[in-house]
Amino acid sequence: MDWNAVLAYWPFVVGMLATGVVSGIAAGLLGIGGGAVIVPALGNALLLMGFDPDIVQHVAVGTSLAIIIPTGIMSARAHHKRGAVDMKVFRLWAPFIVAGTFIGGLMAGWFSGDVLRIVFAVLAFVIAANILFSFQTKLMGHLRNSAGTHRAAGFVVGYLSSLMGIGGGSLTVPTLVSFGETMHKAVGTSAAIGVAIALSGTLGFLISGWGVADLPPLSLGYINLVALVLVGVLAAFCAPLGAALAHRLDQKTLKYVFAAFLVLVGLNMVWKVLA
Repeated sequence: MDWNAVLAYWPFVVGMLATGVVSGIAAGLLGIGGGAVIVPALGNALLLMGFDPDIVQHVAVGTSLAIIIPTGIMSARAHHKRGAVDMKVFRLWAPFIVAGTFIGGLMAGWFSGDVLRIVFAVLAFVIAANILFSFQTKLMGHLRNSAGTHRAAGFVVGYLSSLMGIGGGSLTVPTLVSFGETMHKAVGTSAAIGVAIALSGTLGFLISGWGVADLPPLSLGYINLVALVLVGVLAAFCAPLGAALAHRLDQKTLKYVFAAFLVLVGLNMVWKVLA
């Protein structure tokens, strides 16, 4: 056994375990599925290991979506027990968000790694600004009872979430709030919607990455199985802790935490494009 090769992977293992804890808590706290933590963390880890920057971002996004499946399920269950999942909205959104996510996953291979990073950063800044200034509510609030608007929103959120590698919470939460949901119910419903996004997006990235050269070891398409297991197990375990914390915070505090988090993630992506 090449012990030097084994030791070289220890920083990656430790980093992924830490990412699992943080992303799991973030998933439960903010209803975001944890992707906003997983994508930059996994992307940075793979870059440090010397993998191609374009492939790295695709693997980070695809693997993030796969990890969100168990995390989102645990988070959604925790919120559902507290009555914070609007099943009517979930049933309205689900088919269209699945279609948008699957198409986004299939198209991801058309874009460079930097394009995906720019998409991630720009949307993170726009979402944070919307949370603080509520311009989406002013633009869309009067459409809250329109089933067609809900379906269109589901498709757009699914498509963009797939390119970002997130469970959609960063887009779903403020959209549901603009449609009249409370912050707590928007977070809970978003966690459930995130599972649908993750399932569809994972399949899309698995297909679009199949046969791509120079992927990290133990990858199926753009899904890295090592990161999936290490992050996924701890993230799923920690998601209920975040959900419990979310219900102890008032809505105003939760909004500010959410906005600050998104700004930091966006800045990280900009830095990687410019570096």
